[in-house]
Amino acid sequence: MSEPKGEYFLVEKSVLPEVFLKVMEVKRRLNTGESPSINNACKELELSRSAYYKYKDTILPFYADHGRKVTIMFSVENFPGILSQIINIISGYRANILTINQNIPINGLADISISFDTGSILGSVEDIISDIGKITGVRNCSILSRE
Repeated sequence: MSEPKGEYFLVEKSVLPEVFLKVMEVKRRLNTGESPSINNACKELELSRSAYYKYKDTILPFYADHGRKVTIMFSVENFPGILSQIINIISGYRANILTINQNIPINGLADISISFDTGSILGSVEDIISDIGKITGVRNCSILSRE
């Protein structure tokens, strides 16, 4: 009896065969720009390109939020260009921004919420929040909802 397609298992990283770990590392290097091509990343990791292509679409990190809508909320100081910096970070991860809501600044602080689709995201939502938190003037940043 054959197994149905699309059945998934959650497996701890330490028990995975090395080939899967190398495939994930190739994907990470490509997403971050650390390696300019699949060929280079495979050579650096001593992984055959055929193995990469065989498994690349079948293994994903657990934190992958592909195809989900996420809303993040943060408070920012009223600096010119701060919203632009935030949008640049989100779009740099290739998240598709759906809505942006910014309240009028009160006492120098404004609340902003941004919703985006993570279907083609590079990295994780947590990476985006971390990078936004590093912007001067961002007071707090958190996930408001995930769909």
